[in-house]
Amino acid sequence: MTDLQIYCFTIKNYKILEKLPRHIFPLGLGESEFPLNFLSEKHGDNISNLNKYYGEASGLYWIWKNEIKNMSKNYWVGSCNYRKLWLDKCYNKKQKYSISSLYSKLLQPNNDLFTNSEAIQVQPIIFKKDTVLQQFEKVHGKNIIMECANFLDGRIKNDFKNYINAYSLSITFFLTTADIFDEYCNTLFPWLEKCYNYCKRINILQGYNSRIPAFLMERFNSFWFSTYIKKLNYLSYARLGNYMLSDTVNKFINPMKLPFTLRMYPTLHKY
Repeated sequence: MTDLQIYCFTIKNYKILEKLPRHIFPLGLGESEFPLNFLSEKHGDNISNLNKYYGEASGLYWIWKNEIKNMSKNYWVGSCNYRKLWLDKCYNKKQKYSISSLYSKLLQPNNDLFTNSEAIQVQPIIFKKDTVLQQFEKVHGKNIIMECANFLDGRIKNDFKNYINAYSLSITFFLTTADIFDEYCNTLFPWLEKCYNYCKRINILQGYNSRIPAFLMERFNSFWFSTYIKKLNYLSYARLGNYMLSDTVNKFINPMKLPFTLRMYPTLHKY
């Protein structure tokens, strides 16, 4: 049995978060108030004031500064969010003939993958036409990510530029050991602060682009683990719909425990 702690980021108090497996801990982000049985990034060493720009990166910062120091180096730690939960395998297609509940296929600490991995990411999205760079620039504008890449040093700068000119991207969350989590954050956050200050200086933190630091973190996260972790493996995830998240439904049942609900998953993207 692996020592495992997953922090489930949320900006709202959904009832379903009280029904997650016991190794998944709701962590409230942003300005909302949360129940006493939730963790909150507003307590302890935090950058909660930057959440509207950093997104889930402010949650990673809170874990790094307040939780990692209490863990042994081999303790597994990671994140998910209120809408996206880890599954127990890397599935290549929808499980439309399964009778299993979604809950029964959520990732558990006894998964054999932990013994053969240094880190785990979500199975990557493969872009068919655009590179990671081209996709980012179509949505957020030209030159931003390349200018931010220049804030990195030496080899890592060149490696990151090479990475974003390829076609593979994993979404934000990951799992790894406490020592690797610490190493990653020691690289990520000084760079992300420079990116934030640059974006603020050129006045682009507006509208959808107000979260550019969060989108940069997503690309950097996918790059760093896939480039520097030798024993990297992948798992699928489930993106919960409105029925699963409904507070009305969750007053009466845990919809994730209903049979046949795995049929809707895993969540797969085609670009």
